[in-house]
Amino acid sequence: MSNKVLLTVVGPTAIGKTALGILLAKHFGTEIISADSRQFFKEMAIGTAVPSKQELEAATHHFMQHKSILEPYSVGDFEKEAIQLLEELFQKHDIAIMVGGSGLYVDAVVIGLDDFPDVEPIIRDNLNKRLETEGLESLQEELKFRDPEYYKMVDVSNPHRLIRALEVCISSN
Repeated sequence: MSNKVLLTVVGPTAIGKTALGILLAKHFGTEIISADSRQFFKEMAIGTAVPSKQELEAATHHFMQHKSILEPYSVGDFEKEAIQLLEELFQKHDIAIMVGGSGLYVDAVVIGLDDFPDVEPIIRDNLNKRLETEGLESLQEELKFRDPEYYKMVDVSNPHRLIRALEVCISSN
């Protein structure tokens, strides 16, 4: 796979990424990987600029409305599946196209994700219970103690981010 190329078309909604991706896929005789985290889900067709039937028929698209919002699906799942798909595509094509506006998902494939420890579900459950019983300030203080550098960077008023940071801290010990 030494001379294989992944072209990425990224940017905000409604700037013509889909049209450019299809044009490139046709020109290079290749396929498109969607990296739009909203377009993965069958139930999110409205407001997500899902390509039309004609656009989907113009070039082979992958990761397009292939999941239900009821199924857990993370950026880590996407990274693994997209890299596996790229390996398959590069057996047939020298170039593949990735199109999408979700920078984290594009970066996961192009750059990779940081390795985070596995988190036992009980840790998240306990932190959520603490949030309910002790409030946000308790979690803020714990994060400030466990990881003062990250505490300075994170939005400490966002409970989801606080809990995720504490999950990583606790699971890393």
